[in-house]
Parts: sequence; structure tokens; C-alpha cells
Amino acid sequence: MSTVIDELLAAGTAAANPAEGTTPAPADSASAQRAGTPLPLDGIKIVDFTQVFMGPSCTQLLGDYGADIIKVERPGAGDISRNSFPDKDGQDNPIFLSINRNKRSISVDTRTDEGKDVLRRLLSDADVVVSNFRSGVMERMGFGYEELKEQNPGIIWASGTGFGPEGPYSHKGGQDAIAQAYSGVMWRRESDDVKPSIYPTTLCDYITGMHLMQGILLALRTRESAGVGQKVEVTMYDSMLHLQMQEACMQLNRGYEVNWGAMPLSGVFETTDGAVCMVGGFTPDPLLRISEALGLDEDLTRRPEFANLEQQFQNKPALQAIFRERIATNTTEYWTGQLEDKGLLNAPVHTLEQTLADAQTHANGMIVEAEHPGVGTVKMLNAPIRLSATPPTIRRVAPRLGEHNVEVLLENGFDAGTIERLQQLGVLR
Repeated sequence: MSTVIDELLAAGTAAANPAEGTTPAPADSASAQRAGTPLPLDGIKIVDFTQVFMGPSCTQLLGDYGADIIKVERPGAGDISRNSFPDKDGQDNPIFLSINRNKRSISVDTRTDEGKDVLRRLLSDADVVVSNFRSGVMERMGFGYEELKEQNPGIIWASGTGFGPEGPYSHKGGQDAIAQAYSGVMWRRESDDVKPSIYPTTLCDYITGMHLMQGILLALRTRESAGVGQKVEVTMYDSMLHLQMQEACMQLNRGYEVNWGAMPLSGVFETTDGAVCMVGGFTPDPLLRISEALGLDEDLTRRPEFANLEQQFQNKPALQAIFRERIATNTTEYWTGQLEDKGLLNAPVHTLEQTLADAQTHANGMIVEAEHPGVGTVKMLNAPIRLSATPPTIRRVAPRLGEHNVEVLLENGFDAGTIERLQQLGVLR
């Protein structure tokens, strides 16, 4: 143990530099760095207690734009996403790697007084502390906002939970599908004969993570202008409700439920080799255009049962049966071309594999690579926010569990003897 500490002491700050072989992303980020342009969040220290997806997606994006993310993990087990699926790379599996780059991992036993003392020291000059535990967990650990701001008045205490600290659901754990169900999103579907189901991508986690990031940035801006720290709280429940702001306003003020997936001129229709998504809106006379694009013998707008939007809603099954029967006669490529010629919004329904191989994905620079010392080349998605002068960078790949225990503690004033004692006690593992 002491040999590792001695090596790091001799290396000075070299251990904090990006891992050798790491590939910046996108390519022009390297030139921005060479030009000496600081990243937007350079110098911001974030102590990150988050795990799974909502919190880590927030902190990874902050890290992509320069923040120093110190990820606090449980000794032995680490972030839950390290063990989500059995994988040949174990704890360094693609699920974990996808949302934990530009972070340093410390594995600290927070059940011990010594472990809590280590974290208090890290938090004493942190700019931000982020968590996504159930409401009250950080307080029970001794890291609530009131406790931390006594030592560090400027700290930004950011929390993402399922439902918030108050209300009838405050005791419940937050989870993507649960939030979909509670928020009303799961109930709305294309038609009543379609059963409610879980949206298969973690929509709620991601949206809540982005709201958490936005709150942190707003709080950092406030501290810059007013000199005060503050508490930032977001919930999965609120984020999913806010996603439905148009529908909610209509429901609250007109008592009418808007369902964009149930529009009579829109839908997903099977072709001979796949499926096409058609949106019959945002153009004048959309049903006339659809009739022409599908090569029908008649203009469907001339039928009384389809003459206007109200009639089209009332007779949607019959109308869509016509679309379905016609579109099933040819290929996806053929129908996307026909619809495009008539100015109708449409798209082939791609698999994720097809989308990752799509020329647009590569034109947008959305796939990047980095070298992981244990895994090798890792391909992952780039940050989606484009800044011309300070694009996102990959300065380090996702860390191995506890990889930076010694490095981080040395930077925060711990001496080699203290670090070795903490290791012997099992506080650092």
C-alpha cells in the first residue's frame, strides 16, 4: 500500500492528468484545448454520491464540460450500475462506462466515523455535492444541507429523488417505470385497445438528470453573482409531470385530454420490410397529401366521414385501416420517398443498431472512443450539447472502483501515513 502512495507522491499532480491514450471527443475539442480555452466548468469541484442513471447522467455531462467529479462509491460493490447485468468485464461493464466518464472514484465506508470524516474534508471546499438517494438519506448520513453549509456556506447541495421530501409518496423510492405510472404518462397510449406498458428507455431518469444539471448550473450562476450557495431539489415525479405541460394545461383549463399519439393522421404502419412513421400535420390539407402519396383512387377528404378533423377522430379506426392496408403493399424506402415527395413528415422506424450506424449519427459526431486500461477501446455516445469554443472532452474514462482513493486524498491534504491507516482500517477499499 505504501508503495502506491510513495509513487503518487513522487509523481505529484501527474496522476490527476488524463489517462494516456484517452481520445478527446469530438475531434475539434483537442484544438480548443490547445488554444488554451478553458472549459465552462473548469475549477468546479463536485462530490458525487449518485448511482444508477439519473444522477450519473447529470454529473457525467458536468464532467464533460470540465468539472472535477469525485464519485463516492461503496467499497466492494460500488455504484449499483456496476453490477446491473452479468458482463465479461464485470464492474467495468458498458452500462457503467456509458455514464461515468470524466469522474474519479473513491470507495469509502460511510458507515464509519473515519469514513464520514474523510468525506467532510472533501466537502469542506466543494462547490457542489450531488445525490439521488431517497429523501432523508443524506441527512441521516450527516451530509444534509444544513450541516454542510455551516462548514461551507457557498456549497450547492443538489438532490434528485423520486417524489421529494414532503407529501404522501415522500417515503417511496424513485424508479423510472414507477414515475411513468404515477405521472400519467404510462396511461396515455395510441388507443384504448393498447395496454399500458413501460416505456423501454429510461426517459424519466434522463429528463430528471437533465433538470438536476440545469438546477446546478443555475445555482452556480447565482453564487457567482450573489455569493450564496443553496439547495437544489428535483424529483422524478415533477419532471415527468412537467414533460406533459401542454397536456396538463389543456386538462386543467378545458377538461380535455390531449394525446399526440392518438392523432388520426399520424401513426406507425408496417411495410413489406419494416415500418414507417407518418405524421399527418404541419402542412395544409394533410389528408389530401396522404391520399396522393399513397396513390389512392380517391381523395379521402371528399368522404363525409373524413371531411374534417372532428370526423377523422371519430372515424380513426376506419381511416387508419385504409393507410395500413395500402402501406403494407410496398417497402419502407418506397413509402418514405412517396411521403417525402408530398411534404409529409415521415421516417423509417430504425432499430438502435441501425441508428448507431446511420450517417447522420456520424455526421453529428455522436459516437466517440476512449481507451480503458482494463477493457480496451470503449465506444460510447458523445455529449449532445454543442459549444463552438468549448466542446465536450473525454479527459478520463469511467474509473475502476476506488481507483483514485489515494490520489484524491493526497490532493485534499491527507498525508501518506493517514491514508495508509485508513486503508488498514478498511475505510478505504
